[in-house]
Amino acid sequence: MSDQLAFVDLAVSGVRGLRPYEPGKPESELARELGLKLEDIVKLASNENPLGASPQAITAVREMLGELARYPDGNGFELKKRLSQRHGVAPQQVTLGNGSNDVLEIIGRTFAKPEDGIVFSEHAFIVYPLVTQAIGATAQVAKARNYGHDLEALRAAVDASTRLVFIANPNNPTGTWLTAGDLEAFVAGLPRSVLVVIDEAYTEYVDEPDFPDASRWIGKYPNLIVTRTFSKVHGLAALRIGYALSHPEVADLLNRVRQPFNVNSLAQVAACASLDDAEHVRKGVEMNRLGMRMLESALDELDLGWIPSVGNFLTVDFGKPAGPIFQAMLNEGVIVRPIGGYGMPNHLRITIGTPTENARCVTALRKVLTG
Repeated sequence: MSDQLAFVDLAVSGVRGLRPYEPGKPESELARELGLKLEDIVKLASNENPLGASPQAITAVREMLGELARYPDGNGFELKKRLSQRHGVAPQQVTLGNGSNDVLEIIGRTFAKPEDGIVFSEHAFIVYPLVTQAIGATAQVAKARNYGHDLEALRAAVDASTRLVFIANPNNPTGTWLTAGDLEAFVAGLPRSVLVVIDEAYTEYVDEPDFPDASRWIGKYPNLIVTRTFSKVHGLAALRIGYALSHPEVADLLNRVRQPFNVNSLAQVAACASLDDAEHVRKGVEMNRLGMRMLESALDELDLGWIPSVGNFLTVDFGKPAGPIFQAMLNEGVIVRPIGGYGMPNHLRITIGTPTENARCVTALRKVLTG
């Protein structure tokens, strides 16, 4: 054996086998690789809001720039107050995070030990298995149904070792969703010793009559945690701001684990301002609705299958490994998202962009497929 120290042997067991989260390829990276101009690249890989942030949020950030030498409000008083009013909970029931990913990781570290099980669905958000493996817990993966959550399979995966259940509604990367009646019945049927996390990152985009706002159930089910983000419809992905709503005792435990000052001042003021700008949210939702219909129609014309979605993206089935199509799209200056890491090697996920971006994507896709 070599005398040289192998640092991987010093890492905890769960971390040794981890692969880093792979974000969507940045425009700057593609520009360097292919010698393209930034303005000629369309990025539809990361489910960002093509309208950007609210003008009110941008103004709030500019007004805060003079305070960069000051630590942020570690308790997030003003933002917690706004969120508590919006969701009908006490401020003590809100936990702020550096994006909702941060909150999901805090939940895992707070409640799951290495000997515990964490249940989530096949094709569910990649952060759930990453958190599970990092803390050394056991992944209890339920088979999906039509690429979405199968609640019966999820319930069957729960056993005496299970501590957490993660459910994304709508789900990323598939865009599938669960109805209010089915999801509440699932929550109600869980043992109280099992905490269920409903991840509602894309909920503002949904326009389905039977789609739930799970935050309304917080008072009924003390083992329920609901997470939200400002990265999607609010367009604040760069500032990393998300939150969880839960029973006060659960929130107290999460806030013990949460790092001090994990949400910066710019993110806090931008989130407060964005909550006040309902018109910007409405415009973003409407642009998404129109873009979704346009892309669905174009995919039908190209005779491509797609998974019905209520998020701000569509996942396309090419019926064969999608890697070469992804690379060919890059050569056309269009960045979409391969999702082989989600167990879907034949699919690509396409974010809904502006009308111009959507048209560029369709043109590139048609060229790649027809040669």
